[in-house]
Amino acid sequence: MLNHVVLFKFKAYPSNEKQEKLDQLKTALLGLKDKIEELKYIEVGTNYELDAKSYDLCLISHFDNEADLDVYRVHPEHLKVLELVKEFTELRAAVDYEF
Repeated sequence: MLNHVVLFKFKAYPSNEKQEKLDQLKTALLGLKDKIEELKYIEVGTNYELDAKSYDLCLISHFDNEADLDVYRVHPEHLKVLELVKEFTELRAAVDYEF
């Protein structure tokens, strides 16, 4: 199994707008579970501290292997969500590892 972990740092938004965008991206990411067969597990969490200096949102997803992760990366539904990521975030960090 392959674990795909991604952290997102959102752009500077007023608190109420930031919360709306966090919720929107979280919903979009979780919606991928029913649209991409290769995606075996997905968990999305937002930092409990809205104005934290660290990252704002964490994605954890599992795939059977690297080939399935590659399918996910270019899947049209994932590419739609990436448009939100580009719009809302300023930093991204990712780690993929076998477990």
